[in-house]
Amino acid sequence: MVTDGVPGLTIVPANEASWSDLQTVFGTRGDAARCWCQRLRMDPGETWNSEGPDELAARLADQTACGQPDAATTSGLVAYLDGEPAGWCAVAPRPAHPRMLRNNRVPWDGRDEDKQDAGVWALTCFVTRVGYRGRGISHALAGAAVEFARASGARAIEGYPDLVEGGYVGTRDTFAQAGFTEVHQPTKRKVVMRVDF
Repeated sequence: MVTDGVPGLTIVPANEASWSDLQTVFGTRGDAARCWCQRLRMDPGETWNSEGPDELAARLADQTACGQPDAATTSGLVAYLDGEPAGWCAVAPRPAHPRMLRNNRVPWDGRDEDKQDAGVWALTCFVTRVGYRGRGISHALAGAAVEFARASGARAIEGYPDLVEGGYVGTRDTFAQAGFTEVHQPTKRKVVMRVDF
């Protein structure tokens, strides 16, 4: 899909991107290369250190089915700027995130939600490649994630921005520009934003 607003930007489902392109986006240093968007997907007792970056990368490779355009499912979107891998966002049905489903305040405190409702998708993480930041890639990915979830049969999509730092989970503005509306604030620094289809 070609996006509006960022000339030369194209966003594809992760299974239509190569694994080497996604590895390029994540890089070899920092939190992205340590977590591989697995923080909310880990089981009880698992940590970045206990599982290690190689195992977490292997999990993401399995979840995305990179390089397999005929795969029945994929998790996430990859952005290319002028043909170069530039960004990523993790988007999948909410129940695919075991850590979020446990005794977590975000997004549950004060809400009456079925945690296992696979019709609600979660946009949980953004990674923009070093050298490509500040060009609107995360904003474009958030908008593409809405369309991807809708086309995949979701009845809603949520995001959980951090009001203080934003970081890998995105900012309130990133989600608002993509059409998300704030529906809840479970903590002082986190909000739940949502699009219902």
